[in-house]
Amino acid sequence: MTLSLTVLISGAGSNLRAILEAIDAGRCDASVRAVISDRASAAGLALATERGVPTAVLKLSDFASRAAWDAELARTLQGYAPDVVVLAGFMKIVGEHMLSAFDRRILNVHPSLLPAFPGTDAPAQAIAAGARIAGCTVHVVDGGVDTGPIVAQAAVRIMPGDDADALHKRIQRAEHLLFPAVLHGLARGTIALPSKGSTRSGGEGPDDHAILVSPQLDTVP
Repeated sequence: MTLSLTVLISGAGSNLRAILEAIDAGRCDASVRAVISDRASAAGLALATERGVPTAVLKLSDFASRAAWDAELARTLQGYAPDVVVLAGFMKIVGEHMLSAFDRRILNVHPSLLPAFPGTDAPAQAIAAGARIAGCTVHVVDGGVDTGPIVAQAAVRIMPGDDADALHKRIQRAEHLLFPAVLHGLARGTIALPSKGSTRSGGEGPDDHAILVSPQLDTVP
C-alpha cells in the first residue's frame, strides 16, 4: 500500500528532499500530497513547488491564538487525507486539534537516541554529557516534547574533536536514511504504528518492538 503523506517543515526541508529522493529511487513506497510550513521563507517550499507538490503557509502570528492556529492546521491537513503526517524540521509544537485529528499518525525525527537528550540542541547536549554514541529517533508525536513512542533509531558515533555542528550534520545524514526507511516499512507492513493507549514505558508497547539500526556507520561515522 502506497503511504500518503503530508509533510510539515520550517526550513530547508532536507528530510523532505531525502523522502522525495527515496520515493524516486523506489526505496520509499509513499507519495507526498502536500507540504505545509509555518514560515513563508522556508526553502523547502520551493523544493515542493518544483516537484509539483501543493504547498501552504500557516503562520502562527496570523492567528488569534495557538489553539486557533492548531485547529486550522488540522483542518488544512485533513483536506489532503494523509495516512501519516511527517514533521520534517517543523519548529512548532502541535496541539490537541492536531493530536486528535491524526491520533498516533504524526511522526517526528529527533537528533538523539531518545529518551536521551530531548528538546533543543540535542547534539550539543550529547557532547556536553561526554556521550560516545549519538543518533536519531523517529517517534510518534504526543502531547509532550519528544516523549512519544519510539518507532526506530539509528546510531551515529561521536568522533574526537566533534563540535555540535559537525555531529549534527552526520546525524542529519542518518536521518535522511532512517525516515524514508520507516515510511517504507509502514507502507509494506513491516513496521506498525502504536495502538491507542500505548506509551513510551511500561508494559507491552511500541518501544518493545522499536527498531535500532546503524545505517552504514562507515559512511555515517
